[in-house]
Amino acid sequence: MLRWGVLGASKFAHEYMARAIHAAEGAELVALATSDPAKAAPFTAFCPGLTVHDSYDALLGDRGVDAVYVPLPNHMHVDWTLKALAAGKHVLCEKPMAMQAAEFDRLIAARDASGLLAAEAFMIVHHPQWTYVRDALAAGRIGRLVNVTGRFAFDNRADVGNIRNRAETGGGALRDIGVYVMGATRFATGAEPLEVGGAIRWDAGIDVFAQIEAVFADFTYAAYVSIRAHPAQEMVFHGDRGVIRLRTPFNARVFGEAVVEIEGDGLSRSEIRFPGDDHYIRQVEAFGRSARTGDPFACPLEFSRGTQAMMDAVFDRARVLG
Repeated sequence: MLRWGVLGASKFAHEYMARAIHAAEGAELVALATSDPAKAAPFTAFCPGLTVHDSYDALLGDRGVDAVYVPLPNHMHVDWTLKALAAGKHVLCEKPMAMQAAEFDRLIAARDASGLLAAEAFMIVHHPQWTYVRDALAAGRIGRLVNVTGRFAFDNRADVGNIRNRAETGGGALRDIGVYVMGATRFATGAEPLEVGGAIRWDAGIDVFAQIEAVFADFTYAAYVSIRAHPAQEMVFHGDRGVIRLRTPFNARVFGEAVVEIEGDGLSRSEIRFPGDDHYIRQVEAFGRSARTGDPFACPLEFSRGTQAMMDAVFDRARVLG
């Protein structure tokens, strides 16, 4: 049994990850760090007996906590992951785990020195729709992959205080949701980009729209993300003998049901549905197994570093949109 603590009473932690920890097999939610009793109340409502610490350091000093989940603002992820590892805790940190790819080198070194598990909470790799797509591509289900396209958008302009809308907390579309369209492609194909570029629209110091363009060894890639557009998400893998389309690739059961469509020879079409799978719970359970046994985790720091490197390249080379 892995005993978990949560650093910070964020809305996302309350609605998704803390509940997933509470529901997961082999996991027990035992502690929360927040100095605001009002923010702690929703957590203790579904998890009676939860220990509430008034500081992050106090939680890290709790010997009854084996692992911590870090849902803090993006710019705080690296420091608190390092502090948690130094305190002897396994760490599952929200994405993006770092602001630059080079910062992962410190995290990897600290992980290796501690012998603990530290990983980014890139939950989609634990969803069976994505393992299905990865295996289908590897098996040549749609022939030779020619092109990958993706999109992920929502509109949060009205929520002006949201950390996604603040430059000083590492906000913006690429860091919040660009990790999905880029990381999903790398996970499903096992490939790395040779060239990366794009275009970004900036507003008040954050990227509110980003077009991502890349060339891989065997296929081309184009995707866009936005936090100022009508909600939409999709990933499409186009091969020379078929097409794989994911209708709800990133937040299954929230945006809609997870469905994988496959078009094959003769324009035949089939659908594979995943109505009941919760990738947050699966992620917690997979993390616990890896922490206890040392078995490989589906999203190691090295993988997350690769996605961040691709994101860094977009920031560095993108054209500026008016």
